[in-house]
Amino acid sequence: MNDKVFAKPIKKQFEFDEEVAAVFDDMLSRSVPFYKESQNITEFFALKSLNDGGLLYDLGSSTASLLINISKKLTCEATLVGLDNSEAMLEQARKKCVALGASNVELENADILEYKYKEADVFVSNYTLQFIRPLVREELVKKIASSLKKEGVFIFSEKVISHHSKLNKDLIECYYDFKKDNGYSEFEISQKREALENVLVPYSEEENIKMAKNCGFRHCEVVFRWANFATFIAIK
Repeated sequence: MNDKVFAKPIKKQFEFDEEVAAVFDDMLSRSVPFYKESQNITEFFALKSLNDGGLLYDLGSSTASLLINISKKLTCEATLVGLDNSEAMLEQARKKCVALGASNVELENADILEYKYKEADVFVSNYTLQFIRPLVREELVKKIASSLKKEGVFIFSEKVISHHSKLNKDLIECYYDFKKDNGYSEFEISQKREALENVLVPYSEEENIKMAKNCGFRHCEVVFRWANFATFIAIK
């Protein structure tokens, strides 16, 4: 289904409700530059880190596309768990898992800040941290680090900002051109920007890396970046 969520005047802040869930896959493909490529990199490193008996958590798993793709490529017996607090997203995810035969994907309605994690090999977070208030974001990353095995990995993608004002403005303009090329109107772009105001709070590339290291990861770097979108890998 095509994303037309912001083709009409907004009445509330952005949330992952039924309307968004129904068009979320289209929204991602048209709103996130090189989304498929960043997901391919995420899958590669996740699969490299999973062995028999391994465990992977996807935080904010939305419609479970990543988990389904990983499940198809697994060559070992590992557990894949998707956590999301949007029942509308989980309903879409369950339907996809059934349709695509991803029986080894477990989905739970959960608060990722409060969830009791088991020791894991991999954590994944795709454009999820940016929706968590900065005051508690670092606490979550600490929790992730403490729940990972040694050499475990945390792969996360985020929208990023630049602290150089002109460059940051140009990066945003570059991104909006991308959205226009994908069929979004100026009105839709401005409506979504307003809906996300104070809901999505991005960090810079440097701030994300510093946060990971402060929270217990010995190494963190960017493995993919396009303008103001980046995929990081942090190693415990």
